[in-house]
Amino acid sequence: MSTEALLREMRQRLCDGGLHGCLLVRDLHTGEELGIEPDTQLPAASLVKVPLALATVERIRRGEINGSTMLTVEPGRLTSPGSTGLSRFRHPAHIAVDDLLYLSTGVSDGTAADALFALTPPAQVAGILRELGLQGISVRHTIRELTDTPVERFDAAEVHLAHALAIDAGTSGRGHRVPQLDVTRANTGSARSYVELLQALWTPSAIHPEVAGRVRSLMADNLLRHRLAPDFSSDASTWSSKTGTLLNLRHEIGVVEHSDGQAFAIAVLTESLVPAGTQPDADAVMAQVARTLRDYLRQL
Repeated sequence: MSTEALLREMRQRLCDGGLHGCLLVRDLHTGEELGIEPDTQLPAASLVKVPLALATVERIRRGEINGSTMLTVEPGRLTSPGSTGLSRFRHPAHIAVDDLLYLSTGVSDGTAADALFALTPPAQVAGILRELGLQGISVRHTIRELTDTPVERFDAAEVHLAHALAIDAGTSGRGHRVPQLDVTRANTGSARSYVELLQALWTPSAIHPEVAGRVRSLMADNLLRHRLAPDFSSDASTWSSKTGTLLNLRHEIGVVEHSDGQAFAIAVLTESLVPAGTQPDADAVMAQVARTLRDYLRQL
């Protein structure tokens, strides 16, 4: 099958699964890559926690932050589905910066992430990305702003209405009536920009080796493994990743490293066209398409 025919088939598979997908798969050793709309900017949701981790660890390396510093974190008091860690705590907690990094990245804890954003605000995170030569990722706001969406305003039986609004209220220029989905106001990135970030973390780059190694370790400890992980984890490979989910957005970025030495950076950013919160079939389609592209590159 030709590359063009393969990509057409994968686009159709995404469409059949109710998804608009933007993907890029890159061989980290050869630079060969395959993608579907890899340069389209989308709201990043929790993917922004990887740039946040990178900026925090870089500031620890510079001596601007001490990883052992204990912070008092007020409970998130969140009850929305999917909130984790400190976001669901009922009482204040005393936690070291190093441990907040794990909770933010490995458990996708929004309250932990915002405690880190209090140390390194969004504009400073964006500035550190630019210093490291990483372009195309916008960091504009904290995680707390992601918890004030139409989902929180509807009863559980009417959540589908929030998803319908997310699907239908956008503009051709990717503006949106929901601020968190408006690419001019939200934290954003493209499949390509996140693959560039992964490449910089996994291969020699302007990122200090100790910093890159720490962020790779945090991503390897990711506990949310329901999306792409089933198709990329095995006894002969490791999968290090970060998911992002918000309204109709379903994302995951990661690197699969094979025991034979091959390694592939993968970014899958999608918008669901189905007004429902729980869509395991969509997660499965994302993984199948990403694995098919990886398999094609691997056999080259």
